[in-house]
Order: sequence, then C-alpha cells, then structure tokens
Amino acid sequence: MVKRFNVLKHELVPKHEVLSPEEALIALKELGVEPDKLPWIRASDPVARAIKARPGDIVRIIRKSPTAGETIAYRYVVPG
Repeated sequence: MVKRFNVLKHELVPKHEVLSPEEALIALKELGVEPDKLPWIRASDPVARAIKARPGDIVRIIRKSPTAGETIAYRYVVPG
C-alpha cells in the first residue's frame, strides 16, 4: 500500500483556493485584467490537482509574510 503525501499540508505551500465564478469576476475587475493575463498554473501542478482546479479556473494564493502579514496572488489554470 502506497501512502500518499498531501502537498497542502507542507509548511512551505501557501493556502490555495479555487474562486467561484462570481469571486473570479470581482477579482479580475479589481485587478483590471483578463484571465489569461494572470500568471498561469498548470492543471497538472500538484497543488492544482489537490484542490481540483480545472482549466479556466482562477486560483487565489494566500501567503503569510513576516513583513506584510499576508499577501494574495492569483493564477489562471491552463491545461497541462
């Protein structure tokens, strides 16, 4: 039996979440960009697979920062 590693539990992996279509529209409007202008994350990325992100989804990444407290980044899920 192979024990699977949960990449989301690793201390160096920030929180990732798939945005709902409504949340995605709001985020894109605030940023003033089209989805494909965001940095990309492949659907085959271990974290994208773990959160079940599909091509076309927008992913919010929340990182802890010792100086800023918390930073938020967005990624556009592409095939691959």
